Amino acid sequence: MTPRFLLLTDVQEILNISSPQAYALVRSGDLPAIQVGGRGQWRVEATELESYIQRQYEAARSRIPTEK
Repeated sequence: MTPRFLLLTDVQEILNISSPQAYALVRSGDLPAIQVGGRGQWRVEATELESYIQRQYEAARSRIPTEK
């Protein structure tokens, strides 16, 4: 069963980015996340990560000129 929430380390691995980059995505609001537990550990819902990836694909497509 796939977990509903991912650790930021999971996000880093999936996106192949550094820890500061993952935190920057969360702090900027580009990647919605919640804080849980006494230490305020960040968690990203798997569906939110997929939505973020789709938005990045759409943004990349909009930067590529289409040929007609």
